[in-house]
Amino acid sequence: MSEIGALRKNEGVRVARLHGAGTLQVHDEMRPEPAPDEALVRVDAVGICGSDLHWFAEGGIGDAQLGRPLVIGHEIGGTVVDDGPLAGRVVAVDPAIPCRNCATCARGLGHLCPTVRFAGHGDFDGGLRDVMAWPARLLHPLPPELTAEDGAMLEPLGVAIHALDLGKVRAGSAVAVVGCGPIGLLVLQLARLGGAGTVVAVDPLRHRVDAARRLGADVTLSPEEALAPDLLAAGRGFEVDTAFDVSGHDHAVEIAIGMARPGGRVVLAGIPDHDRTTFRASTARRKGLTLLLSRRMGDVYPRAIDLAVRGLVDLRSIVSHRYPLDRVSEAFDTAAHRRGNKVLVVPSRDAG
Repeated sequence: MSEIGALRKNEGVRVARLHGAGTLQVHDEMRPEPAPDEALVRVDAVGICGSDLHWFAEGGIGDAQLGRPLVIGHEIGGTVVDDGPLAGRVVAVDPAIPCRNCATCARGLGHLCPTVRFAGHGDFDGGLRDVMAWPARLLHPLPPELTAEDGAMLEPLGVAIHALDLGKVRAGSAVAVVGCGPIGLLVLQLARLGGAGTVVAVDPLRHRVDAARRLGADVTLSPEEALAPDLLAAGRGFEVDTAFDVSGHDHAVEIAIGMARPGGRVVLAGIPDHDRTTFRASTARRKGLTLLLSRRMGDVYPRAIDLAVRGLVDLRSIVSHRYPLDRVSEAFDTAAHRRGNKVLVVPSRDAG
C-alpha cells in the first residue's frame, strides 16, 4: 500500500494546536484534502523559530493575535505522499503564500504582500502536524544530499540571506552579529562567505558563543564586553561597517547601534517583545546610520539550496534537539529557555 493509501485508511492525523499562551495540545483530526493546486506532504521536521516562541509565550505576535486554536510552525521539511509530479520527493516548504496580484507583489516583493498567508500565523495553520496540504508551486524538491531536516533549516537560512542582502556586506568589511541563535549563526556564516574581513559575534550564552567561534567568528564578546566603557575609552572598542541585531531585545539593538561606525548600517532582523523597539536616537542620528528592518525573505530558496548542497553553510551542527510531536510542549520549553540552538519537532518519527 502506498503512503497516501495508508493515510486514507488511517484518516486521523495528529495535530498540535496552540489554544492560548503557553498551551499546546495534540489532537487527532481528519486528514487534509488537498485542493487541485496542492500536494499532500508528510511533515518530517519543523524548526521552532523565535516568532513561534512569541506565539507560544504571548498568544500572538505584533498585531496578529490568536483568534482560534492555531497550528504554528513555518520551518518545514517533508516528503510528498500523493501521486502528483512530486510524489516521493523530499521537499522544503515555502511558508509564504502571497496574493501575486497586488502592487507589492508586482514589484517582486511577495514577502511584503499585505495579504500574504503565512504558515502558523494569524488564522492560517502551519507545520506542527503529521500531514499538511500545501500549494505544489511552493514545494522545493531537494537534491539527494539534503534531508528533510535540512529542508526545515532552509527557511531560517533564507531569512539570513535576506538580512545579509539588506546589510550590503562588502569584501573586507567588518560585521557584528548581535544574537547568536540559529539565524544569527547563519548570518555569521554568510557574512564570512560574503567576504567580511572581521566578524564579531555577541551573545550572553556560552554555548552560543562557542558555536559562533566554531562557525567562523573572529571575535566573540558578551553584551557587557561589546560596549565596555574602558575598552571604548582606550580606543579598543569594535566598530563595524554593518551590525545585525538578530535578537530583538532593546539591549541588543543598542549594542548594534553602538558598534556601528559613523555612516554604517544596522539591520534589525530580530522580533521585539510586545511589538516595540526602543533605542537612543541621538547615537544613531549623530552617526548618520542607515537602519533597515528585515521581514522574512524574498524568493531565495534556490540560493539557500545551492549554498547547502555545496556545503558552504553548516546547517546540521546548529540543530541541537529533536522531539516527537507528543513532546511538543517540552520542545518549546527547551527553545524558550535557550538551552541549545535549533530545536526541531519531528512529527513523522520518534526522536530523543
